[in-house]
Amino acid sequence: MLLDTASLYFRAYFGVPDTVRAPDGTPVNAVRGLLDFITRLVQDHHPDDLVACMDADWRPHWRVELIPSYKAHRVAVETADGVPDEEEVPDTLAPQVPVIEAVLDALGIARVGVAGYEADDVIGTLAAAAPGPVDIVTGDRDLFQLVDDGRGVRVLYPRKGVGDCDAIDEDLIRTKYGVRADQYADFAALRGDASDGLPGVKGIGEKTAAQLITEYGDLAGVRTAAGDRTSRLTPAKRRGIIEAAEYLDVAPKVVRVALDVPLPAFDPALPAEALHPETVDELAQRWGLGSSLTRLLATLGR
Repeated sequence: MLLDTASLYFRAYFGVPDTVRAPDGTPVNAVRGLLDFITRLVQDHHPDDLVACMDADWRPHWRVELIPSYKAHRVAVETADGVPDEEEVPDTLAPQVPVIEAVLDALGIARVGVAGYEADDVIGTLAAAAPGPVDIVTGDRDLFQLVDDGRGVRVLYPRKGVGDCDAIDEDLIRTKYGVRADQYADFAALRGDASDGLPGVKGIGEKTAAQLITEYGDLAGVRTAAGDRTSRLTPAKRRGIIEAAEYLDVAPKVVRVALDVPLPAFDPALPAEALHPETVDELAQRWGLGSSLTRLLATLGR
């Protein structure tokens, strides 16, 4: 089981009231919400291994070099030379992230991030190398590109807050989006994604992007059709695709998840008990983690 950790603690933050606080009044709604989420996931799916994948670099420079608008709307602070420095995070969430990291480390739940890469890339690399079935837990549709029924790779997509998840397989992707899972990245590049600062092709929305990818097989096929005046593309679509050539040259590399991240050594095994119990107790008292931590420890023990 691979957790898109930031996606999940953002969801927990907005799904659990900020009235959930530590003894000193500091909000811990994201911390407790994430712990509750992990408990539910372990109870429902019984993973042997569980890895909390982290954004060591939430906006990698190599992606920004290719598409400068990539996640640009999320930048909170820029350095003197104009290079994005920090992601915009709610004021009461930012202080909770180090607490989340400390709790996971004390429990012994593997936490993996790699400089220059997003959590998506860590997930992609681990999923590609895994010998058995893989559950990817994320609220990010970009990871649908990794779904592979043949290898048992699926996405568990949270429906609401930290509750139930939809199990995303190839059939569901085909039904909902009209493309195969292995076509999803090309489909997403063509369609664009405002939430990631990807402009897409002017005049081509989700439905049209799916139709084009299905008809021509992949993004390369769509672009070839745009250059062929005998193809069935309308003049408007043909013009839009040709005019977006510079974007389409680089978009696939930005949208596709890396599968070859150099990972550090780590133990993915789900712990049966806390790795550092005294530290867990200290964190529980300091941050008032109460039943959220107790339930997770009990679930791990079972």
